[in-house]
Amino acid sequence: FLQQTPVEVEALFRDLLIYLGSDLQKKLIPLFHYALNPGGMLFLGTSETVGEFVQLFSTLDRQSKLYQRKEDSSAVQRQHLGRFIPPFIEDVTDQKRIGQAPGGGKVSLRETTERVLLERYAPVSALVSERGELLYIHGSTGRYLQMAAGEPGVNILNMAREGLKRDLTTALHSVVKYKKPVERTGLRVKTNGEFSSVNLTVLQVPPTPDSITELTLYLVILEETKGRGNILSAEVHPGTLVEEPDEKTTDADKLIIRLKQELRANEEYLQSANEELETSNEELKSSNEEMQSVNEELQSTNEELETSKEELQSVNEELATVNIELQTKVFDLSRANNDMNNLLAGTGVGTVFVDFQMIIQRFTPSVTQVINLILSDVGRPVGHIVSNLVGYDTLLADIKVVLDTLVPKEVEVESREGKWFLLRIQPYRTLENVIEGAVITFFDISEIKRVREALRTANDLLRLAVVVRDAHDAIVLQDMEGRILAWNPAAKKMYGWNEAEALEMNIRELIPEELRDKDLKRVQQLSRNNILKPYRTQRIDKDGEVVDVWLTATALLNEAGQVYAIATSERASGIE
Repeated sequence: FLQQTPVEVEALFRDLLIYLGSDLQKKLIPLFHYALNPGGMLFLGTSETVGEFVQLFSTLDRQSKLYQRKEDSSAVQRQHLGRFIPPFIEDVTDQKRIGQAPGGGKVSLRETTERVLLERYAPVSALVSERGELLYIHGSTGRYLQMAAGEPGVNILNMAREGLKRDLTTALHSVVKYKKPVERTGLRVKTNGEFSSVNLTVLQVPPTPDSITELTLYLVILEETKGRGNILSAEVHPGTLVEEPDEKTTDADKLIIRLKQELRANEEYLQSANEELETSNEELKSSNEEMQSVNEELQSTNEELETSKEELQSVNEELATVNIELQTKVFDLSRANNDMNNLLAGTGVGTVFVDFQMIIQRFTPSVTQVINLILSDVGRPVGHIVSNLVGYDTLLADIKVVLDTLVPKEVEVESREGKWFLLRIQPYRTLENVIEGAVITFFDISEIKRVREALRTANDLLRLAVVVRDAHDAIVLQDMEGRILAWNPAAKKMYGWNEAEALEMNIRELIPEELRDKDLKRVQQLSRNNILKPYRTQRIDKDGEVVDVWLTATALLNEAGQVYAIATSERASGIE
């Protein structure tokens, strides 16, 4: 709350009170009364009231829910706040404080003497409000006060025993009205089936500067008299005439005097009861008006709720329609996603989608042949992933160049397994033509490379065939297994086999058996930079005759620098 203004805090608490239950509100309203300064204002929400606590607050503006703290309902307040606040006045008979001063030191002999006298000789007394609400009790009051049947209360008028209630009510009312002490003696109070004589004194307690309450307090003193007490009771206050019997008064006159005094007491009691009834009627009238106002507010709230219900129903129907549309779109999107996944998987093209930060967003299963990717790699930088490419380590740099220039790039790369791929990097464009990253694709071109190499080889062989056909020396082309691949006319003339027959043969058939292993081993030792110098050897012709020849061997290489065939040039040794 320290970061909010007082107005925000006030609005927060006013809104919070709406959601509290009735039991909790019954505890909070008296607490608000206790927390307010004398004459303080209570400002509630439009749907909130003080409820049954009209005796704690007076209504200033019912429409605005503005109330003012009353100053004559302390006992009612303390009935609900007994767990939160201490009593108004400390009990001077508290045994825990015997021998201790308020500051914690030892008390003087005078204070000790006064305390003992108060405990032993001071009469029973009670501190009450003008309505009789108990604030503090001194001494044992069990002989004069008892708990009334029903819900427990703290009003001394309801707790007074038989013979005391009427006189106590009229005396308290008289003191409140005339501000003068009232004494009544010889009251017959019934306790446990027996009557005892009690003197009653009610007086107003003068306020002190350091008083903890601003309420007007009254002290009720009950003192038991020795013997039966006087037959008559006396009351002293302005406007009251007391008749005292003398020695010449007869018993009949005494009876008349007593009856007059009882009649006067009954009249005052009735008057006090009437005034209390009028006060109660006013409070009930105020409560009734409050309830009517609450009823009107509840009706208004009910109408608002009905309107809100209709609006919610309308919103619910709209939401249901939107929900159906969203479900249809979700189904279409799921179907399109499945189609796209199957399309990408069916093409066999490895694809990786990255954003501007080179973070992997998605990839197809085929790309795992080139880059070591698993499902958990989504969200990782592509630079952290190990690739299976040979001699290509500029992938990140190429992606940045494509994102900066928006010009696609293609590179032929080879994997460690010997497969060739066409690496293509192009910008990722949305339907709104917004660039949001890059798309990296790997097309398997291994077959294309093989066909291209075969075509190149065939072209080389074709060119070689032209040269071989026109050569005067016997030229023979063989693969690494010794199979004859080419046979020129000079070879036919020298050995006797035609081209068709020679293509079905192996070079081993032309070498004498004793020279076969040595010659084949010598030829197979050819490398990229090696050409066998002419050397003298022997061959066998179609008739089985041995022919002495000079032989020169040359290795044929592919694009990878590997030997795939051997060409030999042979001339009869007798020819210079």
